[in-house]
Amino acid sequence: MASLRYYLLFDHVKIHNANAISSPLTYGFPAISGFLGAIHALSRKIESENPIYLDGVLIACHECDVQVYRPNNYADYTFRLTRNPLAKNGSTRSIIEEGRVHLDVSLVVEVKVRSRSCLNKSEDKEEFITQMKNKLYQQRIAGGYVESIESVELFPAFKSHDDLIKALLPAFVLVEAPQDLQDITAELQQQDPNATALDALIETAILHHHPQEKDHWQTTSVKQGRGWLVPLHLGYQAISPLFSAGKVEHARSNEHATQFVECIYGLGKWVFPLRLKKSLSQAFWRYKCSELQSNDAEIYIINQETN
Repeated sequence: MASLRYYLLFDHVKIHNANAISSPLTYGFPAISGFLGAIHALSRKIESENPIYLDGVLIACHECDVQVYRPNNYADYTFRLTRNPLAKNGSTRSIIEEGRVHLDVSLVVEVKVRSRSCLNKSEDKEEFITQMKNKLYQQRIAGGYVESIESVELFPAFKSHDDLIKALLPAFVLVEAPQDLQDITAELQQQDPNATALDALIETAILHHHPQEKDHWQTTSVKQGRGWLVPLHLGYQAISPLFSAGKVEHARSNEHATQFVECIYGLGKWVFPLRLKKSLSQAFWRYKCSELQSNDAEIYIINQETN
């Protein structure tokens, strides 16, 4: 049985051209699955060499530069896309590009080991840190390229919370905000009993302008007093049976089973690391898969429940 022994900090990872479209309804910061997928791929590369695997991921953002443009203050934003080479006949190629974002993030990863003797020696730790840094350079993160990594450090899990918080400053850490979502939904249902959690997510993106006195307007938002709330894409729910490999035409891969899914959404919050002093362990995102729900639908979801 593996146990949590260390936290691995990738400090100031600069990512170029990550995917800014996180779901059909949200854009800006990449989907959480883009970061967990990268760390999962990293873990699979090292599991064959060491009795070590990587689990939960804490995401802290220092800078997020979405590649968008608008000609004036009253125009809509559009993604800045590249001009691709023309086709042989001189026409524009039918390529639909994804939106892009440049990121400066720090990732804290849970390191679990299956042997108490693993990583006990200082030279083993240095070798592991160097290996992780080199492999992350080779890894895509949310579709983007890793340009630089300022440093990689290994912290003992049993006494590192304060040190980790100091190492993350200044940044904002992405955490789940289910209670805020429930509260906003309840407020909307007081006005409209048919309001749903989806209405609450949409409400977080709305500003209400109320006329007051002459030439004076008041702007309100459901987010006021609740912090920096953001809608999140948290996973997928199946909407079809699982089809065997090669059964569905035009699937991306004929070697694996295929299933049609829809997105699962939730509410997140960007918080300053100092607010996590008592609950840093709650800020790690993990996979959670459940075969059966009340509607017998398979789900694949990411949340911050503790082990």
